[in-house]
Amino acid sequence: MTPDTVPPGLPVPPPLRNDCFSLPAGVDWTPVDEALALLRERLHPVCAFERAPATAALGRVLAEDVIARRAHPPRSNSAVDGYGFAGPVPEGAHVLPLVEGRAAAGGDFAGAVPAGHAVRILTGAAVPEGVDSVVLEEDVSLQGGQIAFRGPLKAGANVRPAGEDVAAGAVALSAGRQITPSDLALLAAIGVGEVTLRKRLRVGVISTGDELVEAGTDAGVGKIPDANRPMLLAVLERLGHDPVDLGLLGDDRALLREALDEGAARVDAIITSGGASAGDEDHVSALLNEAGAMQQWRVAIKPGRPLALGLWQGVPVFGLPGNPVAAMVCTLVFARPALALLAGMGWVEPQGFDLPAGFGKRKKPGRREFQRARVRDGRVEPFASEGSGRISGLSWAEGLMELGDGERHVRPGDPVRFIPWGGFGL
Repeated sequence: MTPDTVPPGLPVPPPLRNDCFSLPAGVDWTPVDEALALLRERLHPVCAFERAPATAALGRVLAEDVIARRAHPPRSNSAVDGYGFAGPVPEGAHVLPLVEGRAAAGGDFAGAVPAGHAVRILTGAAVPEGVDSVVLEEDVSLQGGQIAFRGPLKAGANVRPAGEDVAAGAVALSAGRQITPSDLALLAAIGVGEVTLRKRLRVGVISTGDELVEAGTDAGVGKIPDANRPMLLAVLERLGHDPVDLGLLGDDRALLREALDEGAARVDAIITSGGASAGDEDHVSALLNEAGAMQQWRVAIKPGRPLALGLWQGVPVFGLPGNPVAAMVCTLVFARPALALLAGMGWVEPQGFDLPAGFGKRKKPGRREFQRARVRDGRVEPFASEGSGRISGLSWAEGLMELGDGERHVRPGDPVRFIPWGGFGL
């Protein structure tokens, strides 16, 4: 994000430090919570600000607080169809003469309602002068220009006060919020037609591996279709970022260098899959090492483990495992909150629920496990195989079941944490 792309008067984010992914001295094997804490501590927003119409803000991230230009509701109004008067009224029977005319939504009642009188009023209508309470029409008898009803009725009954929802000048939405359809209704109601937004985080995606071919083409002997790139590009779009396809590359260090160079000029962050370990063909790790800003994180997670994290020409690179199931899990657990920080949303935690297990399992200590799972009859049901090569389990599942770092014996009915795909923002 270069300074000349930022409108005059709007802030320019600082660059990330070259050591933003460095591990503390002596740390080799990283628990999940420590890895997440390091990401949260070291990263900051990199997307510049821009002004945009509120109607174009869906899915975008607010860069500044939104202040209500007008109250909602702007005037005290009736919550029901009925008759308005000055309250309160005590217990017992009451008869009030009606004034001529009525108060309806979108039109003001001309004049004031005298004490001891009532006026016909419809839902949403601004209450006229002299009115602070409304009795439901179902509770009223009407005859000869008079209404009769029974009390008691407190002052303010069935009236929505001005500013009851949002007061003029109040903070209606806070910076860092990702705009939802409901937020668009709120912005319209409080008179806000333009907002300051973060530019969308542009995230490039690269798949690596000589064994891969483009999805939909003839794989041939010894080849497999690239499942990661279409999956990760779709995940990024659902999370509200701007996904950029940087292609499928073989195990060629020179081509990968060119792709990283091209990506660094076009995007704010890069996700790669494959080549994140330390083998002869793990070129992502090797190139980030050459750049002098690479960290090999061995995270105590299943599936997954190797994460190559670094900067390429100032752009953060997240090197994920090549296995599609591990790539999805590591994207949701690590890349999602990190990208949210870069995009200006702040740190986002997945929303999970404790539900009874519909299975039994003994788990060994040492690694946190994320298993594909779904909910049936109120119980968590895991995928039949824990093998991380079973891509079909991602489609079968409705989310992930999380089992903590320690040893555990799960019995049917025991509470386990289930995170639906929606809990990850998908």
